[in-house]
Amino acid sequence: MVVLSGQVGWDEQEKIVPGGLVPQFEQALKNVLTLVRLAGGGPEHLVQLRIYLTDKEAYLSSQRELGEVYRRLMGKHFACMSGLVIAGLVEEGAMVELEGLAVVPE
Repeated sequence: MVVLSGQVGWDEQEKIVPGGLVPQFEQALKNVLTLVRLAGGGPEHLVQLRIYLTDKEAYLSSQRELGEVYRRLMGKHFACMSGLVIAGLVEEGAMVELEGLAVVPE
């Protein structure tokens, strides 16, 4: 079992990617998948994903694009997901943070 701490949409230099919610979500999901791969797994091993959002309207207006990003990175595997709207995140400028749980076979 791999418990993944919150991942925001920052790049290798720990800078939030520009462009709003969709690019931040894409980078955060890439960060989650990088950690799963480092543990020896792949997207199909991600069993739970919590999505913390700071802007409900941005989420609602971007659902199609977010779904496209998810399917491009995850394929046809759908983890158990929860979306939570929160007042803010610790990382300045972050609009989304992802927490995950993966089960990677030995």
